[in-house]
Amino acid sequence: MAHDAPARAARTQGTARSKYWWLRWAILGVAVVVLTVELGLVWDQLAKAWHSLYTAQWWWVLAGIGTALASMHFFGDIQRKLLRSAGVPVRQWRSQAAFYAGNSLSTTLPGGPVLSATFIYRQQRMWGATPVIASWQLVMSGALQVISLALLGLGSAFFLGAKHNPFSLIFTLAGFVMLIVLAQAVASRPDLLDGIGVRVLSWVNYLRAKPSDNGLAKWRETLAQLESVKLSRGQLGVAFTWSMFTLVTGVGTLLFACYAAGGKPSLLGVIVAYVAARAVASIPLMPGGLLVVEAVLVPGLVSSGMTLASAISAMLIYRLISWIFIAAIGWVVFFFMFRTETDVDPDACEDA
Repeated sequence: MAHDAPARAARTQGTARSKYWWLRWAILGVAVVVLTVELGLVWDQLAKAWHSLYTAQWWWVLAGIGTALASMHFFGDIQRKLLRSAGVPVRQWRSQAAFYAGNSLSTTLPGGPVLSATFIYRQQRMWGATPVIASWQLVMSGALQVISLALLGLGSAFFLGAKHNPFSLIFTLAGFVMLIVLAQAVASRPDLLDGIGVRVLSWVNYLRAKPSDNGLAKWRETLAQLESVKLSRGQLGVAFTWSMFTLVTGVGTLLFACYAAGGKPSLLGVIVAYVAARAVASIPLMPGGLLVVEAVLVPGLVSSGMTLASAISAMLIYRLISWIFIAAIGWVVFFFMFRTETDVDPDACEDA
């Protein structure tokens, strides 16, 4: 793979127009119509919700801000720990700053996730990571988040009433554990993949009528870069624990927002609402999951035991903290630390 493949892929994805381009707008149109009808039906409740913002208990708001900042800290530290396992030393403040800036790009701009991934990739390249290590870190941190979110959702669903079928949860957890062990094995022993890669390349080259060793040098160059990763089970366990802490603090932010709005929801109900909101936020329909997250959070909080008015207030407080406030910090960091680096291409400098 060429060194500039991630950036080129990002540009291609941004310019290419899928034949299903209309699907995004159709979904957004339906969401707008549904929200408009809901607003008309619950306008009086919405008025009460706005009024309750003025009477919010601000010590809970401050607690929510604290957990939101803690969540960002754990996110940034996952990146740092994975890179350090690959022999790429990164100062903690630099890793945190890059993650704040990347988060703002991801949650406030159209096509934000692609821009954020490209930005983080470029930063890691400037820190000394090879293209393979930088890409591996992005994939590994994303996988840890997916596994952590799934575990949190399955656990909360289990305790909420899935006790009649515990075997499905056990098998799912076993699958997640196997994935983590496999990822650790690949990271710590990439030589195990050499034989598999040679066989696959030989088969592909046979189908393409190419020499059997075509691409073998590039494959082994990639493995040589992966050999710099010394991800022990302890380091992987710490990274996974930090990934879980990002979700625990995220749930804490939502729970404190509920308390600030005067609600007394059940903890498991809040966890389910949070997991559902995080899941739909990953769908790149609107920056920051605008409209979609709100449409999921409010019913989830109501089902956890809150009134509609207090659920709307809690949703507003939560989004102000976890989205607007955190994104604002990220843009300030980006302006003062990374604005002058937008024209720096680490791959071009390396090629030169």
